[in-house]
Amino acid sequence: MNIILKQKPIVLAILSGLLMALSFPEIGNLNLIMGLAWVPLLLMESKLHDAKRAGAKIFGLSYLAFVIYNVLTSYWIYFSDPIASLMAFLANSLLMAIAFWLFYFTKKYVGAKQGYIGFVFFWLAFEYQHYNWELSHPWLTLGNVFANAPELVQWYEWTGALGGTLWLLVINLLVFGLIQLKTSGEVINLRQVRTFWIVLAVWLILPMSYSLTRYATYQEKQNPIEVVVSQPNLDSYIEKFGPEMLGPLQQLDSVFIPVQPLITSKTRIVLAPETAIPFEFNENSFGLGHRDYDYIMQNMTAWQNIDLLIGASTFKYFNTKRSVASRVASDGSYYESFNTSILMSSEETPQFVHKSKLVLGVERIPFLAQLPILEKFSMQMGGAYGTLGVEENAIVLEAQGFRFAPLVCYESIYGDWVAEFVRNGAQVLFVITNDGWWRDTPGYRQHFAFARLRAVETRRSIARSANTGSSGFINQRGDVLQKSAYDVQLAMRETINLNYEITPYVLHGDMIGRISYLAAILIMILAGVRFLKRFGKHTPYGGRS
Repeated sequence: MNIILKQKPIVLAILSGLLMALSFPEIGNLNLIMGLAWVPLLLMESKLHDAKRAGAKIFGLSYLAFVIYNVLTSYWIYFSDPIASLMAFLANSLLMAIAFWLFYFTKKYVGAKQGYIGFVFFWLAFEYQHYNWELSHPWLTLGNVFANAPELVQWYEWTGALGGTLWLLVINLLVFGLIQLKTSGEVINLRQVRTFWIVLAVWLILPMSYSLTRYATYQEKQNPIEVVVSQPNLDSYIEKFGPEMLGPLQQLDSVFIPVQPLITSKTRIVLAPETAIPFEFNENSFGLGHRDYDYIMQNMTAWQNIDLLIGASTFKYFNTKRSVASRVASDGSYYESFNTSILMSSEETPQFVHKSKLVLGVERIPFLAQLPILEKFSMQMGGAYGTLGVEENAIVLEAQGFRFAPLVCYESIYGDWVAEFVRNGAQVLFVITNDGWWRDTPGYRQHFAFARLRAVETRRSIARSANTGSSGFINQRGDVLQKSAYDVQLAMRETINLNYEITPYVLHGDMIGRISYLAAILIMILAGVRFLKRFGKHTPYGGRS
C-alpha cells in the first residue's frame, strides 16, 4: 500500500484505468476489483486538491484514466468504424471526467464530506443520464461488471444494475477512508477505524449473503415453452451486406435449414436474428405476393402452427412529418425507416414492432433536431442508415398463448426499458441481434453477458438469436443454459419457463438513478452558489457596500 501512496498522480490515474478495465466482463472478469479501482483515482484527487491549478490537473488525469478504461473495455468498436470508435472513446471519457471533476468542485467549495457524498450521486446521475438522453451509451455502467457472476447480484431484482454501481462506489469510498485514516499523520482514532471496518464488512457481506442465498434457493415456477433459435452465421461485412452479399432467399435459407431438424410437436416459436430479412421493404406491402413473405410462409408450412419472430429493415409512409427520422418521399409524402422485429404466424397477419433504443452514430444521430446537418455523418451498417424511426412504447407481442418482449440488439442493455416490457405483461424475453459487426472480440460476449443481468432484474427467462456471436438461453437466475460459439451456423432448442410475477425493480424501475439525479442537481446548485460567493469576495468590488 505504501508503494501505491508514494506514486505520482499520473501513475495513480493510469492504475485506476487499468483496474477498471480488468474488472469488466470478458476483459479481465475480475468484477470485485471494481470495488478498489477508484481508490487510486481518489488518492490522486486528494494529492492534488490543494495544488496550483488543481481543477485542471484533476480533470486531465481523470480523463486519462477513463480513456484507458473506455479503450481497453470497448476497443472492439473499432472494427465497425475506426473514426466513430475514436470519437466514442474520447466523448464518453470526457463525460466521465466531468462527473469526477464535479466531485472535486463540490469538495472544494462545499466541504469534504459533501464532496464525497456528491462523488456517489454525480456518478450515479451520469449513468442514469446515459440511459436517457441523446448521447445514450450505458455499456460501461459499473454495475455491469457482474454480468458473468449473477450469483453475486441476485439483489438486482430490487435495484437493477445501478444498485451495483452504488455498492461498488461506496466500497471504494470506505477503503479510501481507511487509507486516509492510517496515513494522515495524525494520531489514529481506533474507534473511527473500527467503525469503518464494521461498515465495510456489513456493506460487503449483507448483499452478497442475500444474493448467494437467493441464488441457491430460487425456484422457477413450471410454465414451460419450447423455443428454437437460429444462428445463420453470415459475415456482416461480406455475405450479409458486403461485396459478396447473398440474395434474400439464400440468407433466409441460412436461417431455416439449421432450424428444421429441431422442430418438435412441443415447439411454440422460432427466433431468427436482427435483419435476417436483409433488404428494406414497405411494411404495408409485406403479405401474400411479396417474395420474402411467401418464401418464409413456405418454410413455416411444415411447422404446423409454430410462430416465427424475425428481424428486418422496414419502412412506412406517412402523410405528415412525424419526427426527425421522417424523410420526404418522391410524391411529397414522408417515410421513416425502422429496425424491426416481425411476428409471423400461419393464421394472422404479420405484426411489426420497431426498435426503440438505437445505436448511436449507426441508427441515430444525436441532436439532429437542433443540427440537421449531422445526418451526413451517419455510418451505414446494413439495411437503412441515418436516424431511424422508433417505437415510443414498449410493445409486447403474444404468440401461442404467451406474451413476450421483442428486444432488438442494443435494447437488451437498458434495464429499465426491458422492465417496461415486463410491466406491460411480458412473461419471457426474446433478443434478436446481429453482433457480427464486432468480429470475434469481447463485444459480442459482453452483449450476451449483459442479458444475464436482465434475467435477474426481471426474473424472466431469455432466448437469444444472433446472426453470429452468441445465441442461447438464460434462465431466471441468470444461468446460461445454452450458448453458441462464434462463427458457427446452427440452431438450438431449449425449454424455458414463463413467469407472471413482478420484481421490485420492475415495479419501481431505476429509482436509484432518479433519486441520484435529483440529489446531484441540488448538490451542483449548492456548490455553484458557494463558488459564486467565494468568487465575489475575491473580485475588486467583492459585493461590499
